[in-house]
Amino acid sequence: MLSILGLCLLCGSSWALYKPQYYSYSAAVGGGSGTSYASDGEGRITAVRVWEISGSYITGFQLRYEYAWSPRYGREVGTPLEMSLFEGEAIVQVSGKYNPSNYIYQLVFVTSRGRSFIVGQPVGTSFNFYPVHSESELRFLSGRFNGNGITSMGAHWAMVDDMPSGPAMMGNNTMPALT
Repeated sequence: MLSILGLCLLCGSSWALYKPQYYSYSAAVGGGSGTSYASDGEGRITAVRVWEISGSYITGFQLRYEYAWSPRYGREVGTPLEMSLFEGEAIVQVSGKYNPSNYIYQLVFVTSRGRSFIVGQPVGTSFNFYPVHSESELRFLSGRFNGNGITSMGAHWAMVDDMPSGPAMMGNNTMPALT
């Protein structure tokens, strides 16, 4: 009987550690010429940095994951525009404008607190990216860029695992022994 109770406790604690990972992808828009990119980093996105040619298109961007900036995708032109997110805030929508034959012209990042970060010009065809699952947030952007700017962009959405990593969460996810 005691072994059955122990097995139930182990299964119950394993189930409590399980967290669904809702993933969705917003298909890329834009012409798509040039070098492919996919931003990456550990943890939540905590800031966005974007370069633009004033009155024209988006030339480059970076995302900050926790405290580390991703590589820059595209090119730097002038002073970047930047938005830092508050503790627990997430990007839940990315929209903007693009020209199918060349560049992304505008980016609008909307957060879970209803704040917006708008960069670029409202010129061209509109797009609107958002996650399929309400618990998901922006995890990374992918697409293409050339020597002048960002030519295409897509968004990847998922839940961020806020659980601390440690011996119980690494390797084969074995549980610590019950004492």
